[in-house]
Amino acid sequence: MEKQQSMAKQPPSPSLSLQEWETLLDDFGSGSPARCARWLPLPLLDLALNAFLRRDFASHLKPLLLLFIDDLLSSPTSAPSPSDSLPPLIDALRSLLLTSSPSASDPSPAPAAALLRDQFMATAVSAAVSSLDAPLDASSAALLEPLVEALLTVTNRPNHGPDRQSRAAACECLRELESAFPCLLADAAGHLWALAQAERTHVAQSYLLLLATVVRDIVLRPGLLSSPTSILSTSVPLVPFSAPSCFLSHPSADRDREPSEVNLREIKRVLGFLWERPQALTPAATMELVSILTSIAGALEQHVPTGGALLKVQFSGLIYSYHPILCHIVLMLYSGFPDAFAGEDERNIARRLALMAREAHQPLVFRLLALHWLLGSPRLGKGKDSLAPLAPRFYPGVFDPLALKAKKLDALACIAASLDTLEMRRKGEEDGRRALIVKLFQDGLVCISAYKWLPPWSTETSVAFRTLHKFLVGVIPHRDDCSEEPQLVFLMDSIIFSTLQSMLVNLALEHHGLVLVIGIFIDQLLKCKGHQSVGERLLQKLDEHLLPKLEMGYRLTSYFPIFERIAENDTIPPHGLLELLMRHIVSITVKHGPNSGLSLWSQGTKVLGICRMMLKHHHSSRIFLPLSRLLAFICQCYPDLEVRDNARIYLRMLVCIPGKKLRQVLNLGEEPSGVSPSPHPGSLFQVPSPRHSENIKNSGGVSSYIHLERVVPLIVKQSWSLVIPKSNMEDNMEASNVVGISDISISPSAESDKDGEMNFEQISYIKEPLRVMDANVAEILGVLRKHFSCIPDYRHMSAIKIRIPCTLRFESEPFSHVWGDGSSTFDSEEGEALPAMYATTITFSSTAKYGKIPPCRVPFLLGEPLRNRYDIIPVGNSFDEGSSHRASVNIELEPREPMPGLIDVTIKANAETGEVISGRLQSIAIGIEDMFLKASIPPDIEEDEVPGYYYDLFHALWEACGNSASTGRETFPLSGGKGAAAIHGTRSVKLLEVFLDSLIKNVEKHLASYVVSVIGDPLVNIVRNNGIIRDVVWENDTEAFVAHDVNALVPYSENVPLQLPYFEGDAENLSPVSKRTIGTFIILIFLPPRFHLLFQMEVGHSSTLVRVRTDHWPCLAYIDEYLESLFYT
Repeated sequence: MEKQQSMAKQPPSPSLSLQEWETLLDDFGSGSPARCARWLPLPLLDLALNAFLRRDFASHLKPLLLLFIDDLLSSPTSAPSPSDSLPPLIDALRSLLLTSSPSASDPSPAPAAALLRDQFMATAVSAAVSSLDAPLDASSAALLEPLVEALLTVTNRPNHGPDRQSRAAACECLRELESAFPCLLADAAGHLWALAQAERTHVAQSYLLLLATVVRDIVLRPGLLSSPTSILSTSVPLVPFSAPSCFLSHPSADRDREPSEVNLREIKRVLGFLWERPQALTPAATMELVSILTSIAGALEQHVPTGGALLKVQFSGLIYSYHPILCHIVLMLYSGFPDAFAGEDERNIARRLALMAREAHQPLVFRLLALHWLLGSPRLGKGKDSLAPLAPRFYPGVFDPLALKAKKLDALACIAASLDTLEMRRKGEEDGRRALIVKLFQDGLVCISAYKWLPPWSTETSVAFRTLHKFLVGVIPHRDDCSEEPQLVFLMDSIIFSTLQSMLVNLALEHHGLVLVIGIFIDQLLKCKGHQSVGERLLQKLDEHLLPKLEMGYRLTSYFPIFERIAENDTIPPHGLLELLMRHIVSITVKHGPNSGLSLWSQGTKVLGICRMMLKHHHSSRIFLPLSRLLAFICQCYPDLEVRDNARIYLRMLVCIPGKKLRQVLNLGEEPSGVSPSPHPGSLFQVPSPRHSENIKNSGGVSSYIHLERVVPLIVKQSWSLVIPKSNMEDNMEASNVVGISDISISPSAESDKDGEMNFEQISYIKEPLRVMDANVAEILGVLRKHFSCIPDYRHMSAIKIRIPCTLRFESEPFSHVWGDGSSTFDSEEGEALPAMYATTITFSSTAKYGKIPPCRVPFLLGEPLRNRYDIIPVGNSFDEGSSHRASVNIELEPREPMPGLIDVTIKANAETGEVISGRLQSIAIGIEDMFLKASIPPDIEEDEVPGYYYDLFHALWEACGNSASTGRETFPLSGGKGAAAIHGTRSVKLLEVFLDSLIKNVEKHLASYVVSVIGDPLVNIVRNNGIIRDVVWENDTEAFVAHDVNALVPYSENVPLQLPYFEGDAENLSPVSKRTIGTFIILIFLPPRFHLLFQMEVGHSSTLVRVRTDHWPCLAYIDEYLESLFYT
């Protein structure tokens, strides 16, 4: 009462209208500090609570008010103190509970009122938890007591029908308070147990979880169970509520005291009551209850050792349910009390999980989860003896999804590895064990046997070889000691290894398309430090068993990927491979025909590549005799001249250069940077002069090995630019050289961008007499005003920006020769580290009017690794965002005119040696297509209204850019309020002799985002079925927007082809040819800073007429070339 009187004495707070509340909620919902700051001086909490309790306040805003209160009280900056915020909030909650609680006159309140009441309780609890920090002192606990008392009052009505949902919400709120402040409800445990026993409706779930949470906190808090008083005592009344003394005391004093017999007996009673009630809970609530019970049983394991066994008996049957959460409950108990599930129970869990994976009616996620549980369990997955009898259940089915097949094959690999362990070998029965492992190996792959005839990049092929890898490494998994010799000998003597090597030989012989995949599989082993010797042994087995079985012929080239890996490995004797290559060269030399020139060159070049690898990786004395015979035969007898010349070079190198020096020469690869390449063979023996590589350190040489490249190449390779010199508008005279064509790389101008503005950027305001306009013109002007009001005036505010994505990279070898110590030869055997650039700054400048271009910075960049000549390089731009060898660079431009140009690039960076790298890079070309943007959408246009708005805007701009004087000299204010723009349009026409399919394909690829309408039933059907162009206006009437301008540059009729008469009388003599259009594309492109480009493409079967209108006539000089490059390239 005193608190209410003190509040009544305060001056009344100003009230807010409904519109002001909507504005306030919108401002705080935006997250903008500037918009929120003007409301902070007001007592927002009091205003919100008063408005919420008013009956005449808008009901649709009350839930938003509660969200606003929650955000306000949880804000780290604007939230009031708990002593100021919690009392009025709790008083408002009490008032709401009194007014909205069921009564005799109104036993069933409205559902909306009940929902608001429940939401208010959750808001109050959220505010208390976020504003108070545990552990609480006496003053903070006093703030929390009225809230707990109000919630306990709501819960203390068991089996009361009308407000059962509110009672459940109150129980959940109390549970959150108990979780945030443990033992807050310790004195109310007895009352909560009585309420949980008395509740018979579906909200009993909330009472059970609340009781379990309170009992768990009592058990986990030291000293509470040692009290002689029962923890379920009801001597303390439920309301009025006061915080228990144990809640405010420190628990360390009673940590070593033993629980009393009374309290242990009470705990057993509560546990017995709780685990007999799972039928009243949902699966999620059951899992939460079992988790709480597991914590209680684990804490009391010394005093109640049978707790885990009782839980197992009560809940182990859930493993046979079809709900993944209920099955997870059993696994949770199994991981918490593994000793209780020993023996047959453990095997039952494994059998049930294996059976789940075979049940086709189960969702795929549940079947995968069952296998994941089975293989990931520390005892089920490691206890291999229990999995071996289950092997028949893991054979994948024919119709199993591929992901499930891969997981089942993982299980078979696990079983096979368990059967091939040292312990199993000591048990004997070698023949039976071998047969079982081979059966697992072969039968498991039957379901994905399609990989043998599918392409090597198919998903089934990836799964098959992933399974082979799992089978192999399962015997000796990745460990710190897996590279020790005894472990490797054990693996290579295993049944899995012998079966796998035989399988790989047979696959390579029968399916030559899989040879490349086999090579990648071996590479995966060679790259692993623990299994490198296994990969080398597989290569040795392929050399011993595969090479003698290969037949001579052109198909032998399919096996070259394996030959290359054998040649690179110095542990394999090279004589067998060289003899095979000798027979191959003799065979193709004898059998070649007159039309096999290119094939001869290709095969001979590949053989010489393998010879080069042997020269690099083997000692000369080891390969001298067989390799010299092979090279000598090629020099004398091979039909291709270039191959003979190259073989002669390698033979001279083998004979004349010592082995170590020879490997160094071959490791150099191509010529070092700074030395011009020479086609003469003698250049291989020339030593480059160091003076050349020194010259590359100047500022003009870094572009030879540091590259800044566009991510998206230009369609038009622009080599010229339209330059419009500044003209004097005050003199009202036209310069004689307004337009000039010149080279784009001109000297930088000393004048600023502001002084060099074009004459068409300036707007002349000429007074005109008042005009009378019709409704159509007024509508056009309204659309244009709305559009231009969204365009920023770059002279007074930030302009529209375009971004050119580029990638920065540099080549490691020339970079190291210039900026390294000069001793690095990038020998693959030594594996030296790649060079790097640090603190790179890239600055940009341009003579074109692109505004100030901000620099870009790259903290760290690694050089590109050297590529082997036989590496598989992906086609196209495969830039990886996470790659450390390439950096993403965005060039931001603010165009003052939509014109192409060049951007000069300067780089400055630090090398690892401390030297500063600086210089100019290759310029970046900017094309007219880089200026293409979509027009801005006004904020009042809804998403579903955007296509219609673009369509109306195109019509308005098309009319304004034509010869019609309907818009007159109207000016349109730009965004910012200081500038305006006028439209001075021009038009052009372009005939494209391109077929229909090609035109539609290019429009969908490059102009799809700018199409605003497709007209004509045939064209609409084609484009709509393709599904690329969406959210446009579809018109089936071909005549809806076909321009028939008599004043056009070239008259056009859909019944007469576009043609120019040579003489005056030719027009009558020409016979009409039917070239009817099948439809029209309407395209609207915005050109920053404020111009537009409009296309009306009248599409025919073999030709298309493009009508072009624009309010920036200089861009027409580039559009003609752009259209030709777009459709004719």
